[in-house]
Amino acid sequence: MSLLDEAEAAGLAVSLKAVADPVRLRLLCHIAAAPDTTVCACHLPTALGISQPTLSHHLKKLVDSNLVNREQRGRWAHYRLNQAVVDRLIAALARTTRPGVE
Repeated sequence: MSLLDEAEAAGLAVSLKAVADPVRLRLLCHIAAAPDTTVCACHLPTALGISQPTLSHHLKKLVDSNLVNREQRGRWAHYRLNQAVVDRLIAALARTTRPGVE
């Protein structure tokens, strides 16, 4: 098994830090499970039981980490899973597992 290069490790660390928070992990899973992996911000506070300021803080962290993309549509922001970044994160974590070990 080869080591991750520094740039890849740094990028993955940003993503892992972002999903290490329970609220952000719930947000990411909610967005990923949505039709077309897109959710309007207007639905998120009620769905997750959090306030608008808390939601904004956590969504900004997910956008800054590139796990989620933000698109303004009129008055509302819509958030979409960045599947390429999520796939890279999953692939990197999959390389750390050893066959036959659970």
